[in-house]
Amino acid sequence: MSSSFGKLFRITTFGESHGGGVGVVIDGCPPRLPIERGEIQRDLDRRRPGQSRLTTPRQEADRAEILSGVFEGRSLGTPIAIVVRNKDARPEAYEHMRDVYRPSHADWTYDAKYGIRNWQGGGRASARETIGRVAAGAVARKLLATQGIEVLAWVRRVHDLEAKVDTDSVQSGDVEASLVRCPDPEASKAMEERIDAARERGDSLGGVVECVARGVPAGLGEPVFDKLDGDLARAMLSLPACKGFEIGSGFAGTALTGIEHNDPFTPGPDGAPRPAANRSGGVQGGISNGAPLVLRAAFKATATVRLEQDTVTSAGEATKLEAQGRHDPCVLPRAVPMVEAMTLLVLADHWLRQRATDVLPRDDGAR
Repeated sequence: MSSSFGKLFRITTFGESHGGGVGVVIDGCPPRLPIERGEIQRDLDRRRPGQSRLTTPRQEADRAEILSGVFEGRSLGTPIAIVVRNKDARPEAYEHMRDVYRPSHADWTYDAKYGIRNWQGGGRASARETIGRVAAGAVARKLLATQGIEVLAWVRRVHDLEAKVDTDSVQSGDVEASLVRCPDPEASKAMEERIDAARERGDSLGGVVECVARGVPAGLGEPVFDKLDGDLARAMLSLPACKGFEIGSGFAGTALTGIEHNDPFTPGPDGAPRPAANRSGGVQGGISNGAPLVLRAAFKATATVRLEQDTVTSAGEATKLEAQGRHDPCVLPRAVPMVEAMTLLVLADHWLRQRATDVLPRDDGAR
């Protein structure tokens, strides 16, 4: 099983949803970066369960412990290990599903691949695995902030409710003021009501998280197989419940002609070319062009619902399932810090890769 991501800024996550704990090992973080546990905790608090009535009622403080790689508040350049202990695991709540495959969950596919699975919750397929990603993303956020790079995500859509958000001006405070993490107050209220209704009837909803990365310099990304947008797509689609990825105009761009879709260049403040529009989403030819990155990740509705469903047992017998346990009626509010984390990890990795590549003097005409 592959549990590692990245090349120079590389992470490996570990743990299961109802095991002793979950965490991450970060390899490749440069030395002397100031790192405080509270900065990691801030992002974990945005991801943790039980933070509002719109999320799973599982009560976990998700307190981060830094086991290695940080000394006197600064990174050592050695692997940084962070662990979060599981405190409110209730594996007995899944006893009735020991031999039953939950529809659209990873139960059957894990059995098909490994011939064994942890039926106590989702195991490695659980969104609890993303604790390690979010913790590592907080470290990447600190690293990228030294270069003036900022990453911010929000809920753009829940079910068929769409928010109107200005990607140039939206701020973190606007996002965090909403239980849904939607900075459009009118849409946020409607989304909250829609999620409440789904929760009450035992159902769930999906939607879209949008993300912007500001201050990204031109030149990040590798041609062909390690394109920046390709790595961002891989990062998002590795998240639990993520089923779609767009950057820039995305699928809507297919309705535009070439002249309508192109981003004309204008001279920037430093004389370097700058796109006058941003239908490319900040990436051209797999390499960042200096404009803000704008991407979207689509999340399906939570697979585990209380409504009765048809399924089969591990012996192949038809049965009915009314799932119990503690589940999010909508993953979108908690997916926001996950999308930020994966964007931060990709950018940190490609920023280090660019520094390793761009070591020789350039011609006078090159910027």
